[in-house]
Amino acid sequence: MILTVMTRRTAFQLAGAAAALPSLSAQPAPLKGRLKQSAARWCYGKMSLDDLAREAARIGLRGIDLIDYKEWPTVQKYGLVPAMTPGAGKIGDGFNRKESHDRLVAEMEENIGRAAAAKAPNVITFSGNRRGQADAEGLDNCTIGLNRVKKLAEDKGVTICVELLNSKIDHHDYQCDHTVWGVELMKRVDSPRVKLLYDIYHMQIMEGDIIRTIRENIQYIAHFHTGGVPGRHELDGTQELQWRAVAEAIVGAGFTGYFAHEFVPTRDPMTSLEEAAKLCDV
Repeated sequence: MILTVMTRRTAFQLAGAAAALPSLSAQPAPLKGRLKQSAARWCYGKMSLDDLAREAARIGLRGIDLIDYKEWPTVQKYGLVPAMTPGAGKIGDGFNRKESHDRLVAEMEENIGRAAAAKAPNVITFSGNRRGQADAEGLDNCTIGLNRVKKLAEDKGVTICVELLNSKIDHHDYQCDHTVWGVELMKRVDSPRVKLLYDIYHMQIMEGDIIRTIRENIQYIAHFHTGGVPGRHELDGTQELQWRAVAEAIVGAGFTGYFAHEFVPTRDPMTSLEEAAKLCDV
């Protein structure tokens, strides 16, 4: 009888322990959500967008970045927002060339209209490469071009985001490669609907001093991208930054926009994304 009781008790304990083990497909604990987290589509190219959106929603993300307007319904059906969408130009082809303005303005007008209709908050654009151009001239030209589209963005409630990128490793010759240059452009355009996409990965490469720079310039930043340095991989112990401290600084500065993960996973991609979301959920 004693043996029977002990056996039953042991079986009960083992069953309880097994029930407590997490399932890979289980719904994770809800995120606090003080940061509206997103994920960049291109980092998960081996997954269908439908699978990525479903998993992102399960993890507790709020959006997907860098998808074409034809793909927006796929993420919206999971309750996600197209958090950063096409605006005008390409990385090497941006507003720093006056001869490109008419074309870029036309692209921006079309894409702002689409974003507004879908309640997508942001459209992306770029300075373009220097190609021998002085930074002062690039600032002047970008100011002229963005001034042509800022009123439409204001009227439609869509934010134009000029991305900060590194010119040292990934995008040689890109002009908007330092926060000082980007902030000066924002000051000149002077619109609540023209701001910076502050890519933490890129600015860690170019200048470091991430937390202080963010705190001092938060009013000019509408969106963030992550990525570990070196290599643009997971936000883990192999990387230079303390990502939780960065996330806490951003929340503490009163930021209310989207904070998007744009790293290339080296391990199981959804495990890495879920770990990053939890790490930055401050």
